[in-house]
Amino acid sequence: MTEVQPPWAGLAQVGEYPYEETHDLRVGPDLHPALLGLLPLVGVWRGRGQGDYPTIEGFHYAQEIRFSHDGRPFLFYESRAWVIDVDGNPIKPSNRETGWWRPVLADGKATDEVEVLLNQPTGIMELYIGQAKGTTQWQMATDAVVRTSTAKEVRGGQRLYGIVDGALLYAFDLAAVGEKLQPHLSARLERVGG
Repeated sequence: MTEVQPPWAGLAQVGEYPYEETHDLRVGPDLHPALLGLLPLVGVWRGRGQGDYPTIEGFHYAQEIRFSHDGRPFLFYESRAWVIDVDGNPIKPSNRETGWWRPVLADGKATDEVEVLLNQPTGIMELYIGQAKGTTQWQMATDAVVRTSTAKEVRGGQRLYGIVDGALLYAFDLAAVGEKLQPHLSARLERVGG
């Protein structure tokens, strides 16, 4: 029997990823014109928030959110949060999310609609559909929630993001673990990069 070599066998090694991604509009690739409505989000944001839900004890948290782009018509979104005490001291890591914010295009131009895809290490993937109100407010609701067999039961959510006095504020309502849609998280984050 002749051993069949895979098509990549014997080819030269490749270098690191050759395309730049940036959260700073002063460097890197030009922002895709379809992202102009999401322009104020690009950067690194850090601040604190508060969480509560009927099935858990209320908590304070710190968070860092990064919106970056590589010149294509979507933003890469990454969020890291950690539980803190009232003085801001870290207690433990909390939720992480990664995903993409995509303006809905019609005839190659951005509309006021946005699609947001989010993934969490807890086994939950969410697809949000929403609308921009100018360039300072984005409101969205889940169109689909997919979860692994070991993830908690999540039925849906609504999120409202806004730029207010230069800060990124958001509120997140959640329907999960047998509870109706209700407030879960809210935070205020300041731009620290970009």
